[in-house]
Amino acid sequence: MKNLHLKSIIVLIFISLMSCNSDNDNYQNVSNQIELESRIIELYGSKVELIQPLETDFSSIPSDINNPITAAKVELGKMLYHETMIAKNANMDDGMYTYSCASCHHVDAGFQSGVKQGIGEGGLGFGTYGEGRIKNPMYTEDDLDVQPIRTPTTLNVAFQSVMLWNGQFGAKGLNEGTESQWTVGTPKEANTLGFEGVETQAIAGLDVHRLQIDADDIINSSYKDLFDNAFPNVEVGQRYTKLNAALAIAVYERTLLPNQAPFQRWLRGDTNVMRDNEIAGANLFFGKGQCFTCHSGPGLNGMDFHAIGMNDLEGAEIMTVVDERTKKGRGGFTGNSEDDYKFKTPQLYNLKDVQFFGHGGNFQTVKEVVEYKNDANSENSIVPQDKLSALFVPLNLTEIEINQLTVFLETSLYDDNLQRYVPESLPSGNCFPNADYMSSSDLGCN
Repeated sequence: MKNLHLKSIIVLIFISLMSCNSDNDNYQNVSNQIELESRIIELYGSKVELIQPLETDFSSIPSDINNPITAAKVELGKMLYHETMIAKNANMDDGMYTYSCASCHHVDAGFQSGVKQGIGEGGLGFGTYGEGRIKNPMYTEDDLDVQPIRTPTTLNVAFQSVMLWNGQFGAKGLNEGTESQWTVGTPKEANTLGFEGVETQAIAGLDVHRLQIDADDIINSSYKDLFDNAFPNVEVGQRYTKLNAALAIAVYERTLLPNQAPFQRWLRGDTNVMRDNEIAGANLFFGKGQCFTCHSGPGLNGMDFHAIGMNDLEGAEIMTVVDERTKKGRGGFTGNSEDDYKFKTPQLYNLKDVQFFGHGGNFQTVKEVVEYKNDANSENSIVPQDKLSALFVPLNLTEIEINQLTVFLETSLYDDNLQRYVPESLPSGNCFPNADYMSSSDLGCN
């Protein structure tokens, strides 16, 4: 009986201690969440400043005043973005009808490319998440449509006034005063149309990536109804055009919002959605890690350009020569030496789907990037020390803090339902995002 009584006392003490630990853990979690909320309010005035709108809340999504968002336009853009039928301006017959916008910006890689260099025309295969795309051996470098810099994502472009790593697309905001660089006969000439960056890139991109909108093809397909619904106030003779196709694609891209990520849900009031180490990582992001100084706004992208000495595309597998203008980033566009080696701050959502980081794709994990910024040692020997950003300084994060910050970036900012932005099928019936014979086999279509 004594033994039984003693055992009962021990069990009660254990339960009591566990309860105290749980209460303490809960208190600590609540305390950390209060700290996070207070910090965000201190920085932005309100948590609302970081909340992304629903993809259907068109009035709340930042848009171009000359290209209002409508459901019909989004639906048309979603189809055209993935459509391989419009890949009819190929350099080689082998490439006809085999690629799309989504070849380099597809959902399986977080709307980036699954390989270090995105390949449009001249690519073969897909793999499982885009990692299996390779160069078609029939193509020379001159015939290949390949990115000379890592493909940026189309997630959160609604929060970006200019587009590309050097910000060359967009007629307003940061690009006011750069008109002398809008060279006639180059993609930058699209800036003269006066649109925001997302629209300008979509307009220029159709030509750059050898996509063609043929009015006869549209009229003789189910795309006609999609164009009619999207642009009912445009005269029929001007309705089925490259410009309208690009505007629809841009509107669709603006709705690509990872607003179901845990951090977004936390901002909207779900206090149970992030674990303790995620909350700790968020506090580091908005505190000691100083990440918020560059990565701000609902997309955690910011609209500044910084030189932090990351390497350009390099290695034996690189399929194109990276020219000096590309290496100079913003300076390569503006022609201003003060902008040399500066690149646009990228957004931070859905990085877990990405295999390459940095404008040169030379980092393979989020943690590697965090460690690089924590150490603040430039790796690119061509970038002069006096060109490096004043914000590129050691952070003095511990290994535990690096891991916590990494967890926040990878997990809290990850929307696991991006498939809602992808069509089940295309009006053409074509395979997508690629329709070459290897991709079709990989994707199990056609």
